[in-house]
Amino acid sequence: MSTPSAQPLSTKHAIVTGGGRGIGAAIAETLAAEGASLSLLGRHLDVLETTAEGLRSRHGGRVAVAVADVADEKALVQALAGLQAELGQADILVNNAGIALSAPFLKSDAAFWRKMLDVDLMSAVHATQAVLPGMQAAGWGRIVNIASTAGLTGMPYITAYSAAKHALVGFTRSLAMELAKTSITVNAICPGYTDTDIVANTLDTITAKTGRSRDEALANLVAHNPQGRLVQPSEIGGTVAWLCSEAANSVTGQSIVLAGGELMP
Repeated sequence: MSTPSAQPLSTKHAIVTGGGRGIGAAIAETLAAEGASLSLLGRHLDVLETTAEGLRSRHGGRVAVAVADVADEKALVQALAGLQAELGQADILVNNAGIALSAPFLKSDAAFWRKMLDVDLMSAVHATQAVLPGMQAAGWGRIVNIASTAGLTGMPYITAYSAAKHALVGFTRSLAMELAKTSITVNAICPGYTDTDIVANTLDTITAKTGRSRDEALANLVAHNPQGRLVQPSEIGGTVAWLCSEAANSVTGQSIVLAGGELMP
């Protein structure tokens, strides 16, 4: 357990959407280690409770959970209101929830596009609208949007996903400008392929459709990463913690690429 002197976020309440597993759980782990109270929002109560119990055991802080589909605006806003009623207004919001579905453009119908945009873009918009007034009243806040390298460049067969993540980056930059004279910063993190369940499922799809071995499929995924590896969720968690620190007070409107040198915008 961290000592109090090593907990710079001990007075802060952080909400992490998609916080039960993968990148979200890693972000929650890092923020809990910094002393923040955590609220985890996701779709599966058992997953959320398991992650929350682990955080309490390792760090001793307060952890709340709420179940909601982030694509359902009403359910999302109600869940966020409940979490803030329990642990206080949100000082930190990490919009991490997302889906990564692939399909050829001509096989991506309107329902497919709506699903991608509702989860990967509009959930961040609705969540931010729900917590921003409290941040403005407090005079401090951190909003971190988990985007993707696909939000900065084009990639085949993920047109809808890439468009949604490009929009998330644009949302980040514009809101950062709107809030620039306050003590509320807004930034995006753009990871490359990361060692998560989503990538594991992608590897399964590649092997099933192409007959390649799992090692061959993985090598293909990381071929554009000069470091030749998957990004680790803990690296994203560490970057979020830095963005919430005093050292990052002047960092806003940025799209921070974690991809081993794949992109250098």
